[in-house]
Amino acid sequence: MFYHSAISDWNHGNAHMLRGVARELQELGHKVRIYEPRDAWSVAQLRADRGEEPIRRFHETFPHLDVRRYTLDELDLDRELDGAGVVLVHEWNDPELVRRIGEHRARVRGYRLFFHDTHHRAVTAPEAMARYDLRNYDGVLAFGAVLRDIYLERGWAAHAWTWHEAADTRLFRPVEGISREGDLVWVGNWGDEERTAELREFLFEPVAELGLRGRVYGVRYPEEGRRALEGAGLEYGGWLPNYEVPSVFARYRCTVHIPRRPYVERLPGIPTIRVFEALACGIPLITAPWEDREGLFTPGRDFLVARDGAEMKRLLGEVLEDDRLARELAAHGLETIRRRHTCAHRVQELLTIVAELDSAEKEGVLAS
Repeated sequence: MFYHSAISDWNHGNAHMLRGVARELQELGHKVRIYEPRDAWSVAQLRADRGEEPIRRFHETFPHLDVRRYTLDELDLDRELDGAGVVLVHEWNDPELVRRIGEHRARVRGYRLFFHDTHHRAVTAPEAMARYDLRNYDGVLAFGAVLRDIYLERGWAAHAWTWHEAADTRLFRPVEGISREGDLVWVGNWGDEERTAELREFLFEPVAELGLRGRVYGVRYPEEGRRALEGAGLEYGGWLPNYEVPSVFARYRCTVHIPRRPYVERLPGIPTIRVFEALACGIPLITAPWEDREGLFTPGRDFLVARDGAEMKRLLGEVLEDDRLARELAAHGLETIRRRHTCAHRVQELLTIVAELDSAEKEGVLAS
């Protein structure tokens, strides 16, 4: 598995599912190696923000993960991929690495090779995505059907499958016995102007008008963002290690989801991983508008959807005043995750894709 980083989730949510998928594969008896660049940007940012302590705590929390750091000019693919059965290469990688692994696959064969895309660059920076040479890949694992279709329609890949994000339920689960500290918590980064107006409409203003006690965790908040938090009466907690999120959710009565604008407008149907993780923790969730085109959830039962700021204010008030409603939302959302959207489910989907490719190749239906 070649990803930007497993060690750091500082402004890098792909680490969340990566860790969970690796762990589920290991539980099934597979040997898993994760490769990340020695100069990974997210690791450098985490060190600059918090020093070496988070790196040490990562290794303590995930001692089972075999993470190998490399420099591209010294990476020996013949050695590292010897005996591999399946190789995943994430889209946040150097195009040269993507190309070199593809060339290795064409020369050596013997393993399945997938490109994994979990971002919106296909629509916001298509020229960057077109630089990836995927000719020798078996196909693309896209985290939404609309993204899958883009790869096929633009001819970037011959084959593509939908591989949604999911919750690592060995980590994300309800935590009992923790005292409540406030009304609302939100875990999310500032967003590089991709949701600034949405944060004001769906978070800052409703919280201020209701007089709620709340806290926000995330990174890359500019001075104006911190002032907006303070003006709404929200505390700012900075970076939060992902493995601490379940215990933080347990301290608050509800949370919200505010998707970035590119997902809402240009990649509809993709909720991003925060929805899966919140529901897995059994906390009532209210979201800003997004279109669940693929029927992943049951809006109104798994979570509530606010069409505008006024409705967000109303729904927050209802959830905080009606304990029965809050319990029903939390229970239904949790059950949906456990039934359909865990990393264990995604591992089985991946193994099914591999088995279908192997079967098609034997039958001469699909060239490897």
